[in-house]
Amino acid sequence: MEKGTLVEFRVNNDRRLAVVDKPEGKKDWIAIDERGNPHKIRPQRVDYQIKGESFKYTEITKFKAEIEPYLDESNLEIAWELLVEDSTPVTPLELASLIFSEETPAVCYAAHILLSDDKIYFKRKGDVYEPRSSAQVEEIKHQIEIETQKKQEKEGFITKLQKALEGETVRWQESDSVKLNFLEKYALQPDNPPKQAQEILESLGRQKSGDSAVQLLIDLKLWDKHENIFLRRSSYPNYFPLQVSEAAHSILEQISAGTIEDTNHRLDLTHHKVYTIDDETTEEIDDGLSVETLEDGTLRYWVHIADPTRLIKPGDILDREARKRSTSLYLPTGMIPMFPQELATGPMSLVQGQICPALSFGVTLDDNGGVIDYEIHSTLIKPTYRLTYHDVDEMLHLNIQAEQQVKQLAEAAKKRSQWRKDNGSVMISMPEAIIKVKDNEEVTIELLDPSFSRSLVAEMMILTGEVAGKYCQEHNIPVAFRSQPQPELPPEEELILLPPGPVRSCALRRCMPKSETGLSAARHASLGLEAYTQVTSPIRRYTDLLAHFQIKAHLRGDELPFHRDKMQEMIFEVMATSSEAVLVERQTNRYWSLQYLQKHSGEIWHGLVLRWLREDENLALILLEDLGLEFAHRFDRVPKIGEQLRLQVHFCDPQRDEIRFKEAVSS
Repeated sequence: MEKGTLVEFRVNNDRRLAVVDKPEGKKDWIAIDERGNPHKIRPQRVDYQIKGESFKYTEITKFKAEIEPYLDESNLEIAWELLVEDSTPVTPLELASLIFSEETPAVCYAAHILLSDDKIYFKRKGDVYEPRSSAQVEEIKHQIEIETQKKQEKEGFITKLQKALEGETVRWQESDSVKLNFLEKYALQPDNPPKQAQEILESLGRQKSGDSAVQLLIDLKLWDKHENIFLRRSSYPNYFPLQVSEAAHSILEQISAGTIEDTNHRLDLTHHKVYTIDDETTEEIDDGLSVETLEDGTLRYWVHIADPTRLIKPGDILDREARKRSTSLYLPTGMIPMFPQELATGPMSLVQGQICPALSFGVTLDDNGGVIDYEIHSTLIKPTYRLTYHDVDEMLHLNIQAEQQVKQLAEAAKKRSQWRKDNGSVMISMPEAIIKVKDNEEVTIELLDPSFSRSLVAEMMILTGEVAGKYCQEHNIPVAFRSQPQPELPPEEELILLPPGPVRSCALRRCMPKSETGLSAARHASLGLEAYTQVTSPIRRYTDLLAHFQIKAHLRGDELPFHRDKMQEMIFEVMATSSEAVLVERQTNRYWSLQYLQKHSGEIWHGLVLRWLREDENLALILLEDLGLEFAHRFDRVPKIGEQLRLQVHFCDPQRDEIRFKEAVSS
């Protein structure tokens, strides 16, 4: 290179022109750019030398202006058409002569820029540029067209998002839904972010995070501000497929037309006075109670269970959908049923005043509450009264003579409770909260009243589970038996030192092993039973439905619909889904409890220290006694187990599942 030579080189991949000024050492040169800035360059870094003239750095700007008129890419296509047939390679000098009929330094440099920047017509090979074949050019043009279209679609989508964020009404297309799905995936799985979602957030100037994706979906009004992310993350279906809804409507039409009849071979118990006892808001009524006085004065207690299996068959579309769901989902915002609502609360339920098919368990007890005898029948019943727990408590308190059966049921429940206690059951009673949300905004938390009526119903359901377990065990019927290993409880002298109530119950609860599900009957330690299976909620619990299929088939003398291996496979599948549903319920309750506490952050709550979580860190489990809610709390002192507290919310973020309390200062 010589002094005054104009050269092109790259700085951070940007094209730069400078005039060679002087050598620097043995290999480098100093070149001055148009702003007078020096650059140390080596000859190997030079991409192009403008030959034929000597330049000063002050002339670079003028030179760049001279080449502008020649930088028309359409000239390349003309040159390519002239050269492609013979595959004639070309240099910048030759291209300048071919298309501009000039070989001046400015024109030759313009030709160099066209060729070096070209991605369509020519490819560099050494010091020359070879024309690409017609097929290659067509393919490249096609790819560029696709990329251009994608870019335009992306820009159009971003414009739509901006309009929607400004409050304008936009119509989302199918192609938009695909992009919005990427945002949803990012919101639900922030640890595995889709690149497309990150690009969308970046285009809008938003932080690239899962929380930011959630907020964008809320701002776009595609998600509610209280969107149940836990439900969305789960595999639990929020809606019934069209085919399932159609199957439900078909059953309703057949019932209305009288083409579904299931009254043959059923024991007629419609003369019994039947009580259904539930919360006031319960819509799926799946159990009822009655008492029969036998000729010798012995009382037979009947538990009547709704019979949804009369309307479905193993493997049909409604059965498959129920299996997929495994359970009804009970959320503060409302219930998502296992069966379509119109069936679950209609012909599947035990409706007051209507003749209802049922699976009924009749049991006689000894004086201590043990089972003397039992029978199971497919029956017809006619529920007499639909009662709430409050109604039953009031009837027992007033000792209404006309409803002595309620008193008889209460006495049987007391016997059963004592009998189970004598058989080693572990009674744990912790406060329980019911969280309800109205209009997806107004939160209420009700402390569940531990009334005797609830114990009455619970005891009768446990009794039914024992009878069903005995029957299936005796007849070798594979069902989902529930069991629980024997716990290692604290010594009595240790328990007696703990305050009675929640603290003592919490200590017992901590020792209880997880319940297990299998095809063989085994002891259920906390219930004090040797065989137990759940059958009392077939409308809202799939394992109960399976037990109904099996028991009813055996009562009819038919082949069992599910043999051992198939039953094991289904139980494994259903229990996994049920566990996921329980987790969704727990997480959703937790979210709304934090929403409630955030809105009532100024209030003072009565707290109770239940137990240590990590004593060395002063981390304990506390109970808000007013609400029946448990939280972890880190103390700045060492409290006593069972100590009463006055607490206020110090910090609460429901979205991040974070809450911290502070002890209220006594006034």
